[in-house]
Amino acid sequence: MTLALAASARAESQTCTAQSLLPTPWICTVNTTASIVIGDVLSLTLSATTTALTPPSANDYDAGFVANTGPTATVRANRAWRLQISASTATWSAVNTQPGVNARPNKPAGDLLEARALGGPFTALTTTPATVASGTASAGTASSFFFRTLYGWALDTPGAYSLVVRFTLLAP
Repeated sequence: MTLALAASARAESQTCTAQSLLPTPWICTVNTTASIVIGDVLSLTLSATTTALTPPSANDYDAGFVANTGPTATVRANRAWRLQISASTATWSAVNTQPGVNARPNKPAGDLLEARALGGPFTALTTTPATVASGTASAGTASSFFFRTLYGWALDTPGAYSLVVRFTLLAP
């Protein structure tokens, strides 16, 4: 004859019972543990999702550029972070707006320069993300951006141009 015994483990709650016939009160204490795992929390807010660039005048063509204020990026993070900027494509999209005149199909992304200060220094955008700001845990760190768009008389023909500028927030 074979006899098999099995034991099972069951999770049980803690119980404390106090009982007395005496006038002295009994105290019964049961503890619990509260726990949490906090992960990375990063938030990026742009003040605007579009930036209308000023069309160039004759003086702007002579100067070679037009300056514009870009968006403000606000970062909230519970750890160290870095903010990168890049162009989503190597060239601007171009749409013809006047009959018989072709918009420049190959205007490079590098014709849009960015800076964190009104007077620069300015850096040409590329499709490779460049770190433009970094910081530590913060409830709100704002970074203002400024743009310069380069223009050349013989290159930049009439048309509607656009370039997607990508802001990327990373935990180092």
